[in-house]
Amino acid sequence: MTEATRTAGTGAAGTGAAGTGGADTGGAGWWVENSRVLLSLALPLILTNFAYVALTTVDILMLGRLGTVEIAAAGLAIALFNQLRTTGTGLVTGLGNLVAEARVREDRRRIAALLFAGFFWATVCGVVFCAALLMIGPLLVLLGQDPTVVDEAGRFLMVLAPGMLPCLWFQTLRHFTTGLKRPGPLLAITLVSVALTVGLNHALIHGEFGLPAFGFVGVAIATVTVFLLSFLAFLAVILRDDVLRPYLTSPQTRRWNGDAVRSVWRLGLPIAGTYASEAGFFSVLTLVIGSLGAQALAAQTVLNQIVYIVFMISAGLSHAASVHISEADGRADYATARKMGLLATAWGVIATLVVAVVYLVVPDRIVSLFLAAEHVGNADIIALTVTGLLIAALMQVFDAVQNIGNGILRGIGDTAGPFRISLVGYWLIGLPAGYLLGVSAGLGVEGVWIGQTVGLAATAAILLFAFLRRVDRLHRTAPSPRSEPS
Repeated sequence: MTEATRTAGTGAAGTGAAGTGGADTGGAGWWVENSRVLLSLALPLILTNFAYVALTTVDILMLGRLGTVEIAAAGLAIALFNQLRTTGTGLVTGLGNLVAEARVREDRRRIAALLFAGFFWATVCGVVFCAALLMIGPLLVLLGQDPTVVDEAGRFLMVLAPGMLPCLWFQTLRHFTTGLKRPGPLLAITLVSVALTVGLNHALIHGEFGLPAFGFVGVAIATVTVFLLSFLAFLAVILRDDVLRPYLTSPQTRRWNGDAVRSVWRLGLPIAGTYASEAGFFSVLTLVIGSLGAQALAAQTVLNQIVYIVFMISAGLSHAASVHISEADGRADYATARKMGLLATAWGVIATLVVAVVYLVVPDRIVSLFLAAEHVGNADIIALTVTGLLIAALMQVFDAVQNIGNGILRGIGDTAGPFRISLVGYWLIGLPAGYLLGVSAGLGVEGVWIGQTVGLAATAAILLFAFLRRVDRLHRTAPSPRSEPS
């Protein structure tokens, strides 16, 4: 693994049962104690993720009260935006690892240069992605999307696309402060953003407080406004922090540093590739579903959001497990690394199975939160989404395992492997299966969802196998585990 990742993992993990080299890794006591250690790190990450996903959930809830075309168009626009946002976020994710490495060396000039590099790549991605979103309309029509839906999505993107810049700037600050182990009030900022999103959506959609009624485009205006205010709030927090402020005001933060720029690119590119592959898989399947009609696309928008909320659980577990496995890898303690990977996977399966029970018991109530039954045509969409939710009960289990699989492989230094595996599982298995079942076999949107599940299951299985094979090989060839310094 890279020295940056090794340093970041060791610095962030802290102590605990998993952090004691040479500790007994057998017996029920180990699993209980390390479940506590794993979940204590994962829980705050999960809560922050929930708060963040609440922003888009509020948007979908508001859109679901407007009508089929509106939720289909905005859902298509948001899916495309999130595809590129996820890719850009992946590119600056490695910034935290590089900053952590420089922090351990007490290289303050390097940290400031890395912050410049992070902002550079965030800005480049923001500008390029914004332009792509504004020009994508004609391509969507060629791909079989409803022209009416595409026109409305284009109106939505005209407002939403510029929000890519403050969104990626915010992510840059997030990973920068995490690398310094001073993430600040990130959860508080996100929670305030949720409340602000609710108020702005209501005011801008319906024209409250003397504002004009923008209809569904008001959701895009609210989203961009919240992105910008969140970034400015985070920036203000940093400027008030005596430890963080010198980095932001350093001359190195305003100077070109080719080595820092290349370092962020090299570490972030495979992460961005993996993120883009996964998000692209869902985006392309959304386009396939969009070719089946506006109602199918509306159902896909709601189902994606419901699954995305649950996905935040595995995202927190994935990151927490990756940190602890990085620590074990730094000590060459691969017996602990192996068991921690399996432990995180088990908790991901348990959590998603619990949620699956809720899906199976009250699917109609869950879907009705997102779609108003009184709108003409929504009854069919609700019925279709309920069917999809039953499929998602199984799909999200595999989704959780593949997400955790990515994290535990990163923990032992493998960032390229998850990207290659994603190409096989998503694009060579999942996408053809979704198209064949949904379009060729005539099963419609349900067939696409089943194919998506097949792709996620294949990806999860390959990732878990790759982790076990690699960690076992490292265990056979590694020296005796080193204890942590006292």
